[in-house]
Amino acid sequence: MAKLLEVRNLRTYFYTDDGIAKAVDDVTFDLDKGETLGLVGESGCGKSVSALSIMRLIPDPPGKIVGGEIIFKGEDLVKNSERQMQDVRGNDIAMIFQEPMTSLNPVFKCGEQIDEAVILHQNVSREEAKKRSIEMLRLVGIPGPEQRYGEYPHQLSGGLRQRVMIAMALSCNPEILIADEPTTALDVTVQAQILELIRKLQHELGMAVIMITHDLGVIAEVCDRVAVMYASKVAEYSYADELFYNPKHPYTLGLLNSIPKLNKGKARLNTIEGTVPPATNYPIGCHFATRCKYVDSKIPNPGSKCWNIEPPLEQVDDAKVMHTVSCHYWKDIEKRREELGDRVPLQEPLEK
Repeated sequence: MAKLLEVRNLRTYFYTDDGIAKAVDDVTFDLDKGETLGLVGESGCGKSVSALSIMRLIPDPPGKIVGGEIIFKGEDLVKNSERQMQDVRGNDIAMIFQEPMTSLNPVFKCGEQIDEAVILHQNVSREEAKKRSIEMLRLVGIPGPEQRYGEYPHQLSGGLRQRVMIAMALSCNPEILIADEPTTALDVTVQAQILELIRKLQHELGMAVIMITHDLGVIAEVCDRVAVMYASKVAEYSYADELFYNPKHPYTLGLLNSIPKLNKGKARLNTIEGTVPPATNYPIGCHFATRCKYVDSKIPNPGSKCWNIEPPLEQVDDAKVMHTVSCHYWKDIEKRREELGDRVPLQEPLEK
């Protein structure tokens, strides 16, 4: 399958009064045509900054893409001018931003905001743009699209606003849709509807999707491949089924073990100890060393690989498919669990 998007060794830094915040540091992943790639991790791990880097929407200053490549259909977007990127955004690569309540402009009607994207990229008249906008509102399942076209964002519910955002993103038939936590602030029922809508439209339109989320349930439901991110780096990268059946990185194990199990009765929730270090002060070696229960030294010392040597992404030996992990001791995790008396079972795979 052809590679539609290739992100190679991407580095995006923010220059602040407290120092250089390495929001994205040496991140690599691919996206195939028609595929759904999940970026998952805690808040601040670099998921959204990776997406904004692809769109070239990093505010400069204080942010800057300082290294790496973003290859889209053979062209490096990092080298594109702002004028060239205006042709790419919305037309080839579109994005659904977080917070549907605030993403739409409150002083313009919903339909007019969709019109703007269509007119910019499709070179059509305003009347043709209106027809296209109403068609898109109908496509995303908004009842009475002709009426909703003329309404302001405050007149719509959160779920309808998110559908308007999806209609806007898809109005020019992009090849890639980046969905940055598209179900934020929506109730559970509406969340399920939005995810099902994105999956349905992806199938109908043949586009690829990058799904950004902190919800492993969403990843299991909709994604083909997954990049688990922690503190600006990719900790583990694999196909979704492989990741849930055969997790290798201590951080991935911690995430999976922290999922509440409804069939286990009353039990204490498992958590990952500690907090994420500030982006201006990550460890020299493995960024997860400050929280990892399998670290080779609980405190920094010159003889520690975990604290002093950055682990590369390595292919997992027993994996039947592509599966890479960034950990010095991933081969010894089972042994280390036994040595520590860690009786927490590895997470059973999530069912799709």
